[in-house]
Amino acid sequence: MSAATRISPPAPIPLICANWKMNLSASEAEPYAAALRARLGDRSADLNKAFEVAIAPAHPVLDRLGRALEGSGIALAAQNLHAEESGAFTGEVSLRMLEDLGCHFALIGHSERRQIFGETDAQIAEKAARLAGSAVKPILCVGETLEEREQKRTLEVVERQLGSVLDQVDGLEGAMVVAYEPVWAIGTGRTATPELAQEVHAALRAMLETRWGTVGTQTRILYGGSVKPSNARELLSQPDINGALVGGASLDPEAFAETALACLN
Repeated sequence: MSAATRISPPAPIPLICANWKMNLSASEAEPYAAALRARLGDRSADLNKAFEVAIAPAHPVLDRLGRALEGSGIALAAQNLHAEESGAFTGEVSLRMLEDLGCHFALIGHSERRQIFGETDAQIAEKAARLAGSAVKPILCVGETLEEREQKRTLEVVERQLGSVLDQVDGLEGAMVVAYEPVWAIGTGRTATPELAQEVHAALRAMLETRWGTVGTQTRILYGGSVKPSNARELLSQPDINGALVGGASLDPEAFAETALACLN
């Protein structure tokens, strides 16, 4: 087949993932799920065909939310996990616990874990290694601080963060999701322009394609950082943005539904 007639691989199905952070309790999960299911009802046939939706609540909420989402097609995600299989790690959760609750995804390397709790690239790679080959797919978060952006080190930082996992962990091809979240845009109301976000996503895509070939082309790269209904469509129209990791706007089921539906328009 000539280059002129070569068929490009299909674009990956967009993923819209809510990150509730330390918000919303178990008692609030059921009405939230009911409202979200009602709002997505007309497009429920498209779930997991044209787009995917996931929610990452705080760990104590996972069980209640999972029950409320049964049969909806909306996936359950965790905000974190420990790299060890089990042991004396008070306050932590293991992969087996997340699998038992039916989680499909787990965030690793979120900027708040890096910045507030001091998680290193090496520790995040260990978590990725724990998830490799499991039923729980990692969503690896990468992103630069405002100081790093002003120093024009954005690509250096995100490529280091992604490379630290790719260099050390096998078995993630076709499973790992990457989320680019510029730290200066998280919860600040500031958002990278679609063009700035696309520039970083394109660099991450090139890195994935170098390592994984066609699988890298089809790996989903999400954008996160003050994503909301008013800017989601423009961001998601960029060729290398395959979904969103939604923070504050995901706490309102109506706003989160509108953000998710933006990927269909």
